[in-house]
Amino acid sequence: MDWGTLQNILGGVNKHSTSIGKIWLTVLFIFRVMILVVAAETVWGDEQSDFVCNTLQPGCKNVCYDHFFPISHIRLWALQLIFVSTPALLVAMHIAHRRHEKKRQLTSGEKVDIEELNKQKFHIQGPLWWTYTCSILFRIIFEAVFMYMFYVLYDGYQMPHLLKCSAWPCPNTVDCFVSRPTEKTMFTIFMLSVSGICMLLNVAEMCYLMIKFCMKAPRKPATLK
Repeated sequence: MDWGTLQNILGGVNKHSTSIGKIWLTVLFIFRVMILVVAAETVWGDEQSDFVCNTLQPGCKNVCYDHFFPISHIRLWALQLIFVSTPALLVAMHIAHRRHEKKRQLTSGEKVDIEELNKQKFHIQGPLWWTYTCSILFRIIFEAVFMYMFYVLYDGYQMPHLLKCSAWPCPNTVDCFVSRPTEKTMFTIFMLSVSGICMLLNVAEMCYLMIKFCMKAPRKPATLK
């Protein structure tokens, strides 16, 4: 995964974001993307090789591992980050469309500074407000869905020390042991806590935009009876 490309895309959107949106992007890259890239492979690199079951039956270990860990934590976190980040592409596409419309003014004879136009900051209002708000709503939904998926897929957020498996082709109920379960539990709780913080920032940003929208909404003058 080329996280640098994603950072460049979100960095362009960040210029037009609110202060809360800038905080969200900082938390996303420092405490989620960087931690995932730097530390996740170290913590989870042995998740399958050091998954030990007290049987020599061929295929039993693989079946038990697939039963308790249907998808790798690293891949699920990477998928979560991709889904959470992609709604920002809606904002990027909207801004690109606005710039394209302004560049078309060149054909009408109006002089437009292309360099200045590329640096121009668009205020979150009008159609851009709706696009930006929808992107935040999608972020909140994706965060909630993935946190629920983690809870359902792994039967909670705590990594167990002992797993009992009786799936075929295991000859009977066998005991399987996870490598460094305490460290992996702490890492999982940390990543999900940061995900929760990002969700709260998204909710706060949406509330901020709603309040700002209501304050700027035109009020009808009171009619005299």
